[in-house]
Amino acid sequence: MVQGSSYICSLVQSLRSASFPSKGIYEGTKANRTEDGRILLFRPDQNATRMMHGAERLCMPSPSIQQFVDAVKETVFANKRWIPPPGKGSLYVRPLLVGTGPILGLAPAPEYTFLVYASPVRNYFKDGTAPLNLYIDEEFVRASPGGAGGVKTITNYAPVLKAISRAKDRGFSDVLYLDAVNRKYLEEVSSCNIFIVKGNRISTPAISGTILQGITRKSILEIARDHGYQVEERAIPVDDLGDADEVFCTGTAVGVAPVGSITHRNRRIEFKTEGSLICKELYSTLVGLQTGRIEDKKGWTVEIH
Repeated sequence: MVQGSSYICSLVQSLRSASFPSKGIYEGTKANRTEDGRILLFRPDQNATRMMHGAERLCMPSPSIQQFVDAVKETVFANKRWIPPPGKGSLYVRPLLVGTGPILGLAPAPEYTFLVYASPVRNYFKDGTAPLNLYIDEEFVRASPGGAGGVKTITNYAPVLKAISRAKDRGFSDVLYLDAVNRKYLEEVSSCNIFIVKGNRISTPAISGTILQGITRKSILEIARDHGYQVEERAIPVDDLGDADEVFCTGTAVGVAPVGSITHRNRRIEFKTEGSLICKELYSTLVGLQTGRIEDKKGWTVEIH
């Protein structure tokens, strides 16, 4: 009995001094090296704004936009030797805000840590720039109305791992999710936004709280308008895929990735992936801005000194 009581007291003391992860949100951006040796970040203020939005939703304090940007700049500068040469990759930067502290109940964490780490990267998908083959899994949904689907929180990504694993076992690149209410409208892929192209019109699911407000998504929408395309954000029925000329995904990690096919209910729908592609045109402009090959007249890039 004495030994048991001693163990319990020891455990209580350990719990009081322990630091338990309770929740977290994160961001992702990239630093690129230009042909003339400069180092550029792409729209880090947008990542800062999104983190602030996510922190407010999850009852977390957040660094200011300036604190966020300064931390990212300092991290990139300290790791500049790891940034690959032009055309060989980039430095992926991961800001993370996590709540910790000795709490087991359902309540905001008593302590928070903001940190930034980085790693050199190449292509996100193992097949490189080959067209993606997506699978619509109607059993799983990514997010529901009223939830936190529009927040880049760690809790939005672990639940998709089972769906991804099952899709990859069947030979697909990733999963395209439908809305949780009707199971008929396109939402997004596990880690990127989706676009469909028909003629001169480019469509993407509207922001409604269940999909992430991607920085690359936002940039591609503006670039597409600059190029004269008709751009719309709307609810996209899954049936619209049958009439699409092109489909592509966007995200910080994937860039702009063409989709070769989408399989839904044992029906495989194929899309244009060769020749003159709108997604390649938009991607070329995006990368040109990110790497300094195209003059930045929008104020999107931040140079690291």
